[in-house]
Amino acid sequence: MNDKILQTLEYRKILNTLTQYTQTSMGNLRAEALKPETELEAVKDLLAATDQAYTVDRLKGNPSFRGITDINDALKRARIGGTLSPHELLATSNTIHGSRRIKRFIAALHEDEQIEILFNLSDLISEQKPLEDAIRLCIDDAAEVLDSASAELSQIRRELRGGEVRIREKLESMIRSQSVAKMLQDQLITIRGDRFVIPVKAEYRSHFGGIVHDQSGSGATLFIEPESIVAMNNKLRETRMREEREIEVILQKLTAQVGEQADLLSMDLDLIGQLDFIFAKARLAHVMRASLPRMNDRGYIKLRKGRHPLIPMDQVVPLDVELGNTYTSIIVTGPNTGGKTVTLKTIGLLNLMAMSGLFIPAEEGSQMCVFDAIYADIGDEQSIEQSLSTFSSHMTNIIRILGQMTQKSLVLLDEVGAGTDPAEGSALAISILEHIHRMGCRMIATTHYSELKAYAYERKGVINASMEFDINTLSPTYRLLVGVPGRSNAFAIAERLGLPGSILEFARGEVKEEDQRVEHMIASLEENRHTAEMEREKAEQVRKEMEELRVRHEHELQKLEEQKDKLVDKARMEARQIVDKARSEAEEIISDLRKIALEEGASVKEHKLIAARKRLDDAEPQQGKKTGGQRSAKQQRSIEPGDEVRVFSLNQKGHVVEMTGSKEAVVQLGIMKMKVALDDLELLSNPAANAKQAPKQHATILKRTRDANIRNELDLRGANLEEALIEVDRFIDEAFLGNLGQISIIHGKGTGILRTGIQDYLRKHKHVKSHRLGNYGEGGNGVTIAELK
Repeated sequence: MNDKILQTLEYRKILNTLTQYTQTSMGNLRAEALKPETELEAVKDLLAATDQAYTVDRLKGNPSFRGITDINDALKRARIGGTLSPHELLATSNTIHGSRRIKRFIAALHEDEQIEILFNLSDLISEQKPLEDAIRLCIDDAAEVLDSASAELSQIRRELRGGEVRIREKLESMIRSQSVAKMLQDQLITIRGDRFVIPVKAEYRSHFGGIVHDQSGSGATLFIEPESIVAMNNKLRETRMREEREIEVILQKLTAQVGEQADLLSMDLDLIGQLDFIFAKARLAHVMRASLPRMNDRGYIKLRKGRHPLIPMDQVVPLDVELGNTYTSIIVTGPNTGGKTVTLKTIGLLNLMAMSGLFIPAEEGSQMCVFDAIYADIGDEQSIEQSLSTFSSHMTNIIRILGQMTQKSLVLLDEVGAGTDPAEGSALAISILEHIHRMGCRMIATTHYSELKAYAYERKGVINASMEFDINTLSPTYRLLVGVPGRSNAFAIAERLGLPGSILEFARGEVKEEDQRVEHMIASLEENRHTAEMEREKAEQVRKEMEELRVRHEHELQKLEEQKDKLVDKARMEARQIVDKARSEAEEIISDLRKIALEEGASVKEHKLIAARKRLDDAEPQQGKKTGGQRSAKQQRSIEPGDEVRVFSLNQKGHVVEMTGSKEAVVQLGIMKMKVALDDLELLSNPAANAKQAPKQHATILKRTRDANIRNELDLRGANLEEALIEVDRFIDEAFLGNLGQISIIHGKGTGILRTGIQDYLRKHKHVKSHRLGNYGEGGNGVTIAELK
């Protein structure tokens, strides 16, 4: 991309803003060197990385790159065997630690969010924990070598501290003596050139032995090392030299370790720079309130509420424009200072940003194109005296563009053909625009020439546009109106400013009739556009209101559904409580019946049984009771003998044995038969019809010897043990209530499992006094005879 174009469209200013959001010098260098890509896939990858960083920034904020510095120079010296200073080694340790922190931050987020690009980059960072620990063991946060760096250094520093203490004690005793104190300027101990000295008055120099190391600015004080501590200072100096040599050895060892990992650390710095740069792009997107554009390489641009990023958001007028679909060229007309140049720069700059992997300040759904190049001839108008140089400059630039552009380029021309004779300028402008249009480039051009309005109207693939001008306020609104050519508005402006009417009428008479028709046509178009916009705004308002109503209704519906679910749950709970209560009462009723039978002895009074039955009916849950009018809609025919039915009042299933009239039927319910009103029955199935539709299934049949109300014999042959025990329990209860003294249970001989199970059950039953196998003539081993209590 031509650097002149980047400068013209103010692309560098965007990069300067971007660098403010980088946290490392490596990221800063990448931001400064950013240039638009011309391959679609490369641009998509850049935008995808920015989008993932945008997601991270939205959820957790930007990661901190604190402590990470550019240590490339130190790594180069480590490679060639130089010795790194403690500060450089500390910076290396901090950079390793910061890199590992960034890696873990992204890895933790990757578990929940799709940030594959960032994760793959961070995952390449090498974790140099051993090297970091080795440096930290030897160097503290102030970049000082620790005593613990080596045993030798620890010993040397103990000697240093001991030597300093002895020297100070010696000097302290000297300055406290009366003979020495009178010769001192101050009673203190100081250091000059790593030697301990005391301040002596200059006049006592001849009386005070030792070595002079310094003097005050006035010359009144000499800093003298007393002769008695010279040897001690010399020894201390030797110890310090040993310390320096040991520190050098330690630094060389650490530097060697850094040199071994220099290549990996250099790669880590590059990766950190990339990540910092990507997160800076995401932060810029947040600050600009920008969005991710959709990219294509077919020359299509669609901006929705696009804003120039360098104009304050509270001042910029959003731009809506589409190019490259039904038309490939736009000719923008309108007065000066109407915003034509800003429109060109906005479109060009936003496209450059998108091609650089940056979000654009526009609404979601905007689309930008990856062009092979963007060319622009944009410049401020100059005075009439400079018109020739202006025209020459513009033409030189346009000629260069014509020589370099391709059908995959975007060309932006500001005031094409300006700066020369209007007739020649308009003809030249039409010729240039026609050549660019035939080439297949995407083009947006601004002009003052009226002739270009007619050209755009007649040429297929070219469309007029204008910058809106408010006649009432005599000021531009900076809105781009695609499809409507601009008006000069000269007469209207002059009239508003107070130009006499006679002069205006004379001026209108001088305008050609066809030019007047064009102006009237444009005025009509603008009026129709205003009407259409008002209608569209009304329709949009209605749509928003309907959308709000829909959302509110959905919310109300959801609340109703939730209330319904709560009511249903409450009803179920209440029903369950009622059923439990009914069961409890039923158990009490059965217990009472048994007590009645025991108390009455041989028989139970009929009126007591009827009263007990009434209690059972009263205990039935009313919520579950249905009448004939509540019968299921599935019952579409009359009940017949053999049908499977449900008795509502008893909540039991049974089979119809016979019809006893038009309103009653005899129903077999387990071991009982009873007459039931037809309104109290629900048809479940027709066994005869089901037999025709479904294959036969093997079922166990429980046979009873008699259908009388009180039986003394139960036939269980063919039943399994579980079913048989249920039937035995019911049979014993029935016989007990019927005051039978002896019952017979036919189980057959078979394998003996059924016989053994039944006899075990009889042995534990509370109403069975004793049991035995049948005698000869009673069925033998195939029958069990039970005596009831």
